[in-house]
Amino acid sequence: MTRPLRIAPSILSADFARLGEEVRAIQDAGADLIHFDVMDNHYVPNLTIGPMVCAAIRPHVTIPIDVHLMVAPVDRLALDFAKAGANLITFHPEASSHIDRSLQAIRDAGCKAGLVFNPGTPLHFLDHVMDRLDIILLMSVNPGFGGQSFIPSALPKLRAVRDRIDRHMAQGGQPIWLEVDGGVKVDNIGEIAAAGADTFVSGSAVFGAPDPGGGYRGIMNRLRDAAGSK
Repeated sequence: MTRPLRIAPSILSADFARLGEEVRAIQDAGADLIHFDVMDNHYVPNLTIGPMVCAAIRPHVTIPIDVHLMVAPVDRLALDFAKAGANLITFHPEASSHIDRSLQAIRDAGCKAGLVFNPGTPLHFLDHVMDRLDIILLMSVNPGFGGQSFIPSALPKLRAVRDRIDRHMAQGGQPIWLEVDGGVKVDNIGEIAAAGADTFVSGSAVFGAPDPGGGYRGIMNRLRDAAGSK
């Protein structure tokens, strides 16, 4: 079965002095999503952006805003991002006291909801919430900083999650996206897609290019070529 393929450029690598211009450029180039890496200097050792940035760029684009919360606790900020214009919100299971309730609160706020797994986080958190999920995000680096190298052990983990999703859907379950974040580059995106990912976060490969729109087109073309997609 051919799966839709999506690139979600991460604004963590964008020029914040020109953020509106840069997100418009990647939308015009065909980007499917805009990815927000939200860090709190508590759950991870860095501090990035909050809901005000989401609200500020919402008028500049119509494509979905994909918010990855690297924060603890989760619930308050998740709802603040929903109000600010987010469309998808993912969080780490270790950062929620009640995973099912957090997922339902995000969905009740009108957003798609998902879980994020660090390289060392076991997948058993998926066991009883597959029916609540719209997206599963696997980290292929340890979260906290941009520009890290892809961890190869993410590939068998991707295959394991793809198997879970396929079995869930074969039993009549809802579609679930499989997203990967960390070290995704032109030279490895084909291998990552072959392991089962359908949604790819890429920061420096897009916003690190002289022309972000051109950077997006370059990595998307490589992905399509590698996957044999038209």
